[in-house]
Amino acid sequence: MSHALDLIGIFVFALTGALVGVRRRLDVVGMTVLAEMTALGGGILRDLILNVRPAAFSSTGYVVVPAAAAAIVFFWHPQVERVMPAVDVLDAAGLGLFCAVGTEKAMNYGLSPLHGALLGVTTAVGGGILRDVLAGQIPLLLYDRQLYAVPAMLGSAVMAALYTLDLHGWPATLAAAVLAFGLRIAAMRLRLRAPLARGVTSDQGP
Repeated sequence: MSHALDLIGIFVFALTGALVGVRRRLDVVGMTVLAEMTALGGGILRDLILNVRPAAFSSTGYVVVPAAAAAIVFFWHPQVERVMPAVDVLDAAGLGLFCAVGTEKAMNYGLSPLHGALLGVTTAVGGGILRDVLAGQIPLLLYDRQLYAVPAMLGSAVMAALYTLDLHGWPATLAAAVLAFGLRIAAMRLRLRAPLARGVTSDQGP
């Protein structure tokens, strides 16, 4: 079940990466690279920090699923753009799942709650950072005006706290993931924004 959820999250993240490739007018190779990096980058970074073989190299599905997402966007990107609201909801679900799972895995390997939470955030947003850097854009994490990283931070913090209280397994993971998902959805629906520095107006930033 967890493997299937992982692949669903990877697929949705890959769709967003491939769409950035279309918007940047990249060819099919560039689109596929962005799809793969967006989907797998965060998990690879996490596992390299933990000094374990990245999960992305343990199954062909981790490579094939992002490639399939890139192919879908390559042929039907106008249709994918039209259903972006639904993709954004699934992306929020993937964000919540990845931050919770990443934190739990980090703490399973002996990291402190603080470092485990940081690694959970890395799992959730690391692929997006790699995508933006490769696409020549300022990473979204550096101007989180739509509360993307903040939900991951809170979800990871809750997962770390639950783990510290010896609450493991899917109920704890689900609770942390739902919290991050709910905050991300609320941010999109209510247009919640992170504050800028005092005296700086929104038209002065990205």
